[in-house]
Amino acid sequence: MARIVFGMQPVREAIRRHGAAVERVLVAAGQARVDALERFAADQGIRVQRVSGDHLDRLAHGGKHQNVAAYAPELHLYKLDELRPVEDSPLLVLDGITDPQNFGASIRSAIALGSGAVLWAEHGSAPLTAATFRASAGAVEHARLFLVPSLRTAIVKLGEQGMRSVALDPAAPGTLAELDLRGSVAIVVGAEDEGVSRGVRRACTYQARLPMTSKVQSLNASVAAAVALYEVARQRQERALPSNAQLEAVRAPKGEQKMD
Repeated sequence: MARIVFGMQPVREAIRRHGAAVERVLVAAGQARVDALERFAADQGIRVQRVSGDHLDRLAHGGKHQNVAAYAPELHLYKLDELRPVEDSPLLVLDGITDPQNFGASIRSAIALGSGAVLWAEHGSAPLTAATFRASAGAVEHARLFLVPSLRTAIVKLGEQGMRSVALDPAAPGTLAELDLRGSVAIVVGAEDEGVSRGVRRACTYQARLPMTSKVQSLNASVAAAVALYEVARQRQERALPSNAQLEAVRAPKGEQKMD
């Protein structure tokens, strides 16, 4: 069964990810801006159908479609036993994110900042809808999506496999930057109003806060996810950068004298 995707970037990413597996692309007749997308779809062997703008309005139920839509394959949802902790790819865990915009934007942040996997619970989370796909700007097409019955149980099981988990908590005594975020790690983000739930927070290896001024108590969930994943990426990049001594050795190999 196909799912419908709206918007220029989400449709483009669906084509890029699934190619000819995209059932068809719909474009509003007489709209010059969609010409490039129409050619891109046709080059992949995808059937392109010209429809009226009113037809897209009805399909989108009032949502923004930017004059394009596509019928793409259903996203594959992985189970927990298919997840193996990976040292160079942090896991993003979303706890109680019910707003599709926040949910999709969090997935976008995850993909942009090197987290290929996103995990959330079956209940108390936003559904995967066209609004979510659009909010992710198509990044959802490139994510490994893990849907589990219980976040707490999942975090405990992943911990048994060696994955450390960090719950973002504005009341935590220490900041995220004080932790070593290299290796296998999961960043757990809760809803803006309630934060990470108590049971999930207690199951995590650490609790840490993002550095903020006293004037702001919390961040939008997708922004918090982006800031946290950036810190993970920063620490890993810092480890990968050569030391000054290594750079000096490259500039002046043994046996060669520096030029004055």
